[in-house]
Amino acid sequence: MCPYLNFEIVVEEQIRDLLEEKYKEEEYQDCFTVEVKYNTANKKLQVFVDSDSGITFSKCQRMSRYLESFIDGENWLGEKYTIEVSSPGVDRPLILPRQYQKSIGRRLEVDVKVDDKKRKGTLIRADGNGICLEFEETRKQGKKKIKETIELEIPYTEISKAIVKISFKNM
Repeated sequence: MCPYLNFEIVVEEQIRDLLEEKYKEEEYQDCFTVEVKYNTANKKLQVFVDSDSGITFSKCQRMSRYLESFIDGENWLGEKYTIEVSSPGVDRPLILPRQYQKSIGRRLEVDVKVDDKKRKGTLIRADGNGICLEFEETRKQGKKKIKETIELEIPYTEISKAIVKISFKNM
């Protein structure tokens, strides 16, 4: 077993714990941690945070300074390291149920494990167990093509990847 793996996990857990403390402050109460990744090879710490009301550059900057003060004070990562605190961005997959709930009404592309298909549709519901995706499907009935609106329930355990699809058509 690689000795660095345990160190990476410990650092990631410590960062998560520090952020949970920060989220107790009024200004950060609707914030949540999406992902924390530390790479010992290049000493790079990436922290992805989000908020129910939207994350700002200023909030990310203040969280970065908050984390740096602890990292430097405890000398966790040595003298030279890189830290990036940002929102996950539109190109990163949704990971947490809270991210799905925040994305209700948006178009998603979901890779479903069961049938290994990509489903594109509008996210109409999300709860602790899974999502409901609405999309149109065309089927033949005789010589006619009939469009049907389908609501597909997908448990989180059956989602291999889900990304919000941004459309610039109506802008």
